[in-house]
Amino acid sequence: MVEEPLCAAVALLLYANTLGADFCYDDSRAIKTNQDLLPETPWINIFYDDFWGTLLTHSGSHKSYRPLCTLSFRLNYAAGGLDPWGYHLVNVVLHCAVTALFSGLACQLLGRGCWALLAGLLFAAHPVHTEAVAGVVGRADVGAGLFFLLSLRCYGRHCALRAGPGRRRAWAWLAGGLVSALGSMLWKEQGVTVLAVAAVYDVFVFHRLRLNQLLILVCRKKNVQLLLSVGLLASWGAILLAARLHWMGNKAPNFSNSDNPAADSPSLLTRGLTFLFLPAANAWLLLCPDTLSFDWSMDALPLLRGFTDGRNLLTVAFYAVLLGLAWFGLRSRVPTGKEANGKVHVTNGKVTTNGHGCHLEQIHPAPEAEAPPVTQNGTKKPAAACRPSPAATESVVTFSLGLMAVPFLPATNLFFYVGFVIAERVLYIPSMGFCLLAAAAMRALHVRLRRRSSRSLVLYCGAALVLLFGVKTVLRNRDWQNEEMLYRSGITVNPAKAWGNLGNVLKNHGNVLEAEHAYRNALFYRRNMADMLYNLGLLLQENGRFSEALHYYKLAIGSRPTLASAYLNTGIVLMSQGHLDEAKRTFVTCADIPDENLKDPHAHRSSVASCLYNLGKVLHEQGQQEEALSVFKDAVQKMPRQFAPQSLYNMMGEAYMRLNKLPEAEHWYRESLKAKPDHVPAHLTYGKLLAMTGQKVEAERYFLKAIQLDPTKGNCYMHYGQFLLEDSRLLEAAEMAEKAARLDGGEFDVIFSAAHMLRRVGRC
Repeated sequence: MVEEPLCAAVALLLYANTLGADFCYDDSRAIKTNQDLLPETPWINIFYDDFWGTLLTHSGSHKSYRPLCTLSFRLNYAAGGLDPWGYHLVNVVLHCAVTALFSGLACQLLGRGCWALLAGLLFAAHPVHTEAVAGVVGRADVGAGLFFLLSLRCYGRHCALRAGPGRRRAWAWLAGGLVSALGSMLWKEQGVTVLAVAAVYDVFVFHRLRLNQLLILVCRKKNVQLLLSVGLLASWGAILLAARLHWMGNKAPNFSNSDNPAADSPSLLTRGLTFLFLPAANAWLLLCPDTLSFDWSMDALPLLRGFTDGRNLLTVAFYAVLLGLAWFGLRSRVPTGKEANGKVHVTNGKVTTNGHGCHLEQIHPAPEAEAPPVTQNGTKKPAAACRPSPAATESVVTFSLGLMAVPFLPATNLFFYVGFVIAERVLYIPSMGFCLLAAAAMRALHVRLRRRSSRSLVLYCGAALVLLFGVKTVLRNRDWQNEEMLYRSGITVNPAKAWGNLGNVLKNHGNVLEAEHAYRNALFYRRNMADMLYNLGLLLQENGRFSEALHYYKLAIGSRPTLASAYLNTGIVLMSQGHLDEAKRTFVTCADIPDENLKDPHAHRSSVASCLYNLGKVLHEQGQQEEALSVFKDAVQKMPRQFAPQSLYNMMGEAYMRLNKLPEAEHWYRESLKAKPDHVPAHLTYGKLLAMTGQKVEAERYFLKAIQLDPTKGNCYMHYGQFLLEDSRLLEAAEMAEKAARLDGGEFDVIFSAAHMLRRVGRC
């Protein structure tokens, strides 16, 4: 029983260096900006929203329904907020648990010993798992893998008990397997494929049927229980898929052409050749995980546009090997004891391989019945001596192929287009089949070799492979320590995406020149990336290069006419340049863009609300208070949950104040302070209102609070000085005016107001 804890310990050791890692890549949207993690969001929302916090029935939803994973994130948030350590700890613990369960499965199929240990160690150390374990959002795949294996184990116990006296317990185990399959699907969609894998196990491993025997399966009475079990698996799978489709609104998700370029290709030949090649490319990642990347979209994997592309040879070779292995596993042939790891299967004194003897799941024989003794090597022994032997190589090969292929089917674009080209974390469950297949192949080779030195060489090769995988995993984990390291590691595979994301990181670190260089590098590889055009424009705007910024914003809008944030910043730049009419037209255009089929409707609605806020602000400054209020009210209606409304509420208060509707103004000032108690502008404007209504003590308290909140802002001292001047406290007013002028000497409005105040006091 050392295989499970040993493999789990190795998994823990290899991924210990991820515990200090930061959030990376998709973690930002799934965790840091996901409203479903916040305590004020109702828990029930988790079961109506997709993985990214968008309503599942929304036209722009990703349709990725993973409520159990989101629930685990919320529990993480409740326990430790946004401290990445706790999130990474859960991922590592889950991976260790999956490794232990997988090692147990390998022991059942390969027998306890070095081959099961090899399979478990290969799974623990495989570098393709780094995205799933080191990246927090990969928890969906790891959690699905955990329940996937639990479902298989439960179904295995069902198979072992259903033909004996413990039938009632057998159906309880089946129910456990079906519930675990539901749990796996609620962690990630591909988890539902465990039902098909369980059927493969029942037919080809437990009953050890071969291809020619499947044709007469229905005709035999003794196969009724097998057919019933498989029928229940199929029925439960159909129910789960129907419920899943209904829950997502019976609509497929929409993806951009950059996510999956082959799906957007008008050429049937290009689509066909590329989609046929993708499984081969994924298989190569399992076989030789030398080149890994955080993202394989865009042009990371060029399309196969014709038969002359050399990669077609890899496609042919892959399917030839796949078919060869399938034929080896399904052919009608009785394996010898040697091929079954040197052990025979005993039933009533006869060697059998048809699966109706001592099955590998019969680890705990039913105590109710006393089986007759069996004969082995001429000696009578009790039935208890019949221990589960390892499955024949053919059975292991068939099951391994099923475990590799079936969970991967949803990612093949066979049934529907997916939003990625290659996703390493999708290989987490299929890699179980690969590790079993690799160990079974080494076992078969080891058995067939005659010389001891050759057999030892096989063992050394297996150990060397585990060591190489382990070293690669530890090194790859370092790339996932932070976003800068991750994006730099992906430049060789996906330069456009990597440079663009690296630019965002460098900008956040204050490295303006390096960030600009990164954005321009990204656009060199792919000129029509609206996000990169917008990000470069934003960088230029923040550094006062307004004309250049405006140019890139317009390019971004041309590339993606629904990019509301580009309209927003275009309008802001136009306002700063004095082009108010053009700015207003831009804001109006933005406000009319619907959020249908958009990847992030929350961000879109935030930008629309900001556009309306700025439009209302322009109207307010032009004296059109009624029109401004109408726009502000529209913004209140359209703003999403995560929108910070304090500035909007404050501007509504100012508009009402200009219209001399003081009660309404006071209401919105209070709403602004309720939304953000330390919002300085609301303290100043509410203080002015209180002063107008004669509540001078309260007014002064708000002015002083504003100064306390932001003592470096001259505008706060200027407003307080104006209040003191109107209260005839001239010396104090003069002191405030001088402070305002010192702090904001570059602001014309502040200097002008300070000079006016000092003149009235008599110091100018």
